[in-house]
Amino acid sequence: MPIAQTQADTGRPLPQGRVKVRAWGLLILGLCSLLAPAAAQALTLWPTIPFIRGQDLCQYQDAYGRSRSASRKEMILEVSQLMAMGAETPNAVQAIVTIDKLISQQRQLARIGAGMDVTLESVIKAALDQTYREVQPRERKLSFFNPTALIELLDELKEQHRQERVDASQLARLSGMAWGTYAYGPSCNNDLLLTLHVTLHSGQTYNFSARGEPESAAIAVANKLFQQFQATHFPSVLHINGKPLTLVGAPGSPVSHAPTPALAEKACASIKARLPSWDEYEMLAMLGDWNGGVSLNHDVWTLTGGKVLSPNLRNPSPVRQPEEARGEDLHFYCVR
Repeated sequence: MPIAQTQADTGRPLPQGRVKVRAWGLLILGLCSLLAPAAAQALTLWPTIPFIRGQDLCQYQDAYGRSRSASRKEMILEVSQLMAMGAETPNAVQAIVTIDKLISQQRQLARIGAGMDVTLESVIKAALDQTYREVQPRERKLSFFNPTALIELLDELKEQHRQERVDASQLARLSGMAWGTYAYGPSCNNDLLLTLHVTLHSGQTYNFSARGEPESAAIAVANKLFQQFQATHFPSVLHINGKPLTLVGAPGSPVSHAPTPALAEKACASIKARLPSWDEYEMLAMLGDWNGGVSLNHDVWTLTGGKVLSPNLRNPSPVRQPEEARGEDLHFYCVR
C-alpha cells in the first residue's frame, strides 16, 4: 500500500492519498465484522500489515520547539557570523534560506514513495519468525495467514503489489488483523515513533509502541508481539501426568508476592485454589513461559507447610525455610 502523503510533503492537497487511507479503514471495518472468533491457543492474522503515516514530529519540533523570539535570535546569530566572515547582509540571509531549503528538500526526497510501510512490515515479520526459530515452542500461537496461491503470489510480486484482496470465504480462518502507524521522531535523528495495533474478532485490542531507527523500532515491536501472544496466560489448563491442572494465577495478577508462605496459601484459598507442589513448580518450569508453563528463573517460590522453593539452593534440596532465602521476595501463583 502506498504511503499516504500529506499536504506538508508536497505543498498541495492529495485527495487520492486520503482516499487510499479511507479504503484501508473500510477494509479494517469489513474484516472486524467478518472475522471468526479467535482460537484459545493460536491466533492467525491477516497477511498484510497496513501502515498509516502520522504527523512528522521532527517538523513539528522544528516549528514549535522554540519560541518565536528564540528562533529570531538564532537567525540573527547565524547572519552575524556570516557577516563577520565577510558576507554582505542580503547574501548572508540568502545563504541561510538556501541551506534551509536544501535540508527540507533532502528530507522530502527521503520520504517520497511507497516504501517505509513495506519495510516496517517485512522487518516485523522477519524478526517475529527469527524469535520463533530461536525459541522453538511446541506450538506457535501467532502467525500470518497467506490466502494467495503460490502462482498468484508470484504475479503480485512481479507487479510489486501487496496482498490487499479480501475473500470472505477465507476470513473465517482469521482471528484478527494488525495495522500500524508511524511518524518521524521529534529528535530529527533518523528515528521513528512506531505503533502497531492488533484487533481481534472478540473485540480485544493490543497496542505496541517503540521508538528508534526504523529497523530497531520494528524489531522491538516484533519482540513485544511475541511476548504478548506466546507467553502463558492465566487461567489455562495443562495436563500433568495425565491429569488436568488449571493455572489460576494469583488474586489480582498472574504471579504475585507474599511476605510469608502462610499468606500466599490464604490468598490461593480465597479464590478456591492452592499453591503448586514442588513437583508441579518444577514441571511447569520445564515447559517455560512460551509453552504454557511458568519459569522459575532465580526467584523464590512459596510452598505449603511454611516452606519455600529456592532454585539457586539445590544442595541438598531446593526446599528450604523462608529465612534461608535471605530476604528474597516470595513469589507464588495458584493452581486448581
